[in-house]
Amino acid sequence: MARKTLLSELRDYLQERSSRRAWALAAQDGIIATASILLGFAGAGAGDRTLLLAASAATVAGMLSAGGAAWSQAAAEREAELSAIREEKAGFDEDEGVDTVDIADYYEKKGLSRDLAERVAAQLMVRSPLKAALETEHGILVLTSRAEVMFTGIGCSLAFAFGASIPFALTFLLPVSIETWVIVLSVLVSLTLISIAGARAGYMDVRNTVVRTLTVGLITVSATYLLGEMAF
Repeated sequence: MARKTLLSELRDYLQERSSRRAWALAAQDGIIATASILLGFAGAGAGDRTLLLAASAATVAGMLSAGGAAWSQAAAEREAELSAIREEKAGFDEDEGVDTVDIADYYEKKGLSRDLAERVAAQLMVRSPLKAALETEHGILVLTSRAEVMFTGIGCSLAFAFGASIPFALTFLLPVSIETWVIVLSVLVSLTLISIAGARAGYMDVRNTVVRTLTVGLITVSATYLLGEMAF
């Protein structure tokens, strides 16, 4: 089997449903987090320059936080997979690895007949006992690569920036006297559109995704705006 190139791994990453769902969630976080900070400052009576500075800080901090969190999670998953590989290899060296019966039981639970499950298990133990052990004992089908870890962090960071750019642009272009309600409206519209696109790309229920996202967004921006008004 040919070794994967960085470009081919990027292509695979871009086509994964889980990647698309992660981007949609990061973009939604960018919209909600940045808009909430801006509305909190607006409720406190901040001027244009203060709002622009707040939007800039929220965007940069959010990008680094979202990307860093996604990278850390993917890196932790890769480390767990490597640990499982070392554990199974040590088990085979000590003749304590997974046996054919365990593999047959696994495939029987997945719906195969006992006879077919035993034949599959026998073939797997001949061809690649380590892969069979990783799937049956740990649920690992493919090892997460270093490139995938990197793409995960970068992708979520860029998606957050894309979401944050919507309230950021409005803060830059509009005067503070009218931008508050425009930001609220833009948050609702952009969250709806991104939720629909993300749900379809990630094969999720569109209606539930939109309702869930709008509920979180409205509660968050309303709470921060009211807090700013009450505090100042």
